[in-house]
Amino acid sequence: MKKILLLTLMAILALTASAYDFMVNGLAYNYLNGPYGNEVEVTYTEYWSSSNYSGLTIAYIPPSVTYSGKTYSVTSIGNGAFEGCSGLTSVTVGICVTSIGYEAFRDCSGLTSVTIPNSVTSIGGSAFGDCRGLTSVTIGNSVTSIGWYAFGYCSGLTSVTIPNSVTEIGGDAFLGCYGLTSVHITDIAKWCEIAFNGWDSNPLYYAHHLYMNGSEVTKLSIPNSVTSIGKYAFASCSRLTSVTIGNSVTSIGWYAFSGCSGLTSIVVESGNTKYDSRNNCNAIIETATNTLIDGCKNTIIPNSVTSIGGSAFHGCSGLTSVTIPNSVTSIGWYAFSGCIGLTSVTIPNSVTYIGEGAFDSCYGLTSVTIGNSVTEIGNYAFIGCYGLTSVTIPNSVTSIGGYAFYGCSGLTSVTIGNSVTSIGSRAFYGCSGLTSVTIPNSVTSIGGSAFQGCSGLTSVTIGNSVISIGEYTFAGCSGLTSVTIPNSVTSIGYGAFSGCSELTSVTIGNSVTSIGDCAFYNCTGLTSVHITDIAKWCEIAFDGGSSNPLSYAHHLYMNGSEVTKLSIPNSVTSIGSRAFQSCSGLTSVTIPNSVTSIGYAAFAYCSGLTSVTIPNSVTSIGDGAFYECSGLTSVTIPNSVTSIGGDAFACL
Repeated sequence: MKKILLLTLMAILALTASAYDFMVNGLAYNYLNGPYGNEVEVTYTEYWSSSNYSGLTIAYIPPSVTYSGKTYSVTSIGNGAFEGCSGLTSVTVGICVTSIGYEAFRDCSGLTSVTIPNSVTSIGGSAFGDCRGLTSVTIGNSVTSIGWYAFGYCSGLTSVTIPNSVTEIGGDAFLGCYGLTSVHITDIAKWCEIAFNGWDSNPLYYAHHLYMNGSEVTKLSIPNSVTSIGKYAFASCSRLTSVTIGNSVTSIGWYAFSGCSGLTSIVVESGNTKYDSRNNCNAIIETATNTLIDGCKNTIIPNSVTSIGGSAFHGCSGLTSVTIPNSVTSIGWYAFSGCIGLTSVTIPNSVTYIGEGAFDSCYGLTSVTIGNSVTEIGNYAFIGCYGLTSVTIPNSVTSIGGYAFYGCSGLTSVTIGNSVTSIGSRAFYGCSGLTSVTIPNSVTSIGGSAFQGCSGLTSVTIGNSVISIGEYTFAGCSGLTSVTIPNSVTSIGYGAFSGCSELTSVTIGNSVTSIGDCAFYNCTGLTSVHITDIAKWCEIAFDGGSSNPLSYAHHLYMNGSEVTKLSIPNSVTSIGSRAFQSCSGLTSVTIPNSVTSIGYAAFAYCSGLTSVTIPNSVTSIGDGAFYECSGLTSVTIPNSVTSIGGDAFACL
């Protein structure tokens, strides 16, 4: 029976590996509608082992194939049909093929040119992905969709022609096509209708040059037949110098003109009921909402504009200065992202909101003035503005978003207003130029990695309303010499001060109940830990060896005096795990009758400890409780103790 089952399993695996219905002239085919149907597809076969694949140089896919006396139309190239066929240099696709499947020719690195016939309506995801040798592709006039990553990393492509039939191009379709220099079309109206699924779905992202009927488009006029301009339609077309929007346009998608760094003129025809270019402002304004949705380096923002829309000036590298009028109340997400020529900006008092990524990667920005009505600075607002040297966050601001000033390595000073209640994760990550920071009393939470990598930070003041310090909040702040955790803080996250190698002293407030693992990892300079209440210290849940700063400091101070003769207060019922681990300054410990348990490694590595009294109330002594207490010569264990953990007194 076992032998029969094994043979059956092997047969199933063999069928799976070579899942084709028949072979003719070296190509494998599958029936699309059974053997009684009329259509087949070219499919993968194990016959094409890697060695055979590398030997296949030319593939001819016929319009039809005859098998067992019946003729079938070859209407598709199946998923992965020629994937990895590295020796393939030429392929001829039959005139009956209507679809090219997922990964059909992926990684055919030897393929140099492809002609897709007019019969094909769809090119599957990754169909020609990683065909790095491909230098020429002709796409038939019936193709309506080009799938995800269809030509991803076809880095040899220099030119591509997109037929009028295409209505959808998937995400990353042209990702990594660094060699592209030109995109060719025949109809602007059809191009405007394409649904691009991201930056890299539009070949203009790399090519920058758009040609219509052989002539480069530098002065773009959207015809009156167009009602909608799709997302990313002309993004990164840096050769455009002017754009005229026709009367019929009622919808303009996100990033439609982002990265058009050469634009000097934008005009909306006067008859348009949805958009306008009032006061010859060289911008597109949504009339009903007074929102500026697209601008250029010559834009003058009119006083009637109330908001700057998302991505309005995205990638406008030629923009060197901008005046935001007092009528503006909000700056949308990524509004000025990538405006690398912008050196300074004043955000007026009328603005209440700075959107996500609003000034992302404005490398040249050296100064920014934030008006005193701003209440929120969004995530990524100034990320990568490494030229920024100082910033004052006014008292009106209540939250600083995550990554808000991430990577602003030139920032030397920051003033945080007294209304800020939260600082987002990685808000000042990598601001290596910061030397000091004061977190006001209004702040209740500091996000993970908020100041991570601020290696120049020598002092930090944490306000007395902060409840939690997140993971890695001050990790890598190697210049920090001392820190005081206020009494408001209840938790210190994983790795919060890891790598603060110059930290010599730390003060832990009375409300801290948990300290995450590695919170003080590699704080090799620590010499002292300061507290005000032994009972509270005994209650802290230390989550690992490097969670307790005593691991490096070795010396514990209470109210300014070093604790060498420790007397545990009567209010304590248990001494927590690792509570006094590595406190080598301790010479004696007195434990009151209130204590019933001594936790894991509670006094481990207390090498200076010579005397300890364990009362009759104690019932359990945890693993390694007095591990490596080499100064202890004798211990009396009372009859009340019912359990002693492993290595509890090792080295005694």
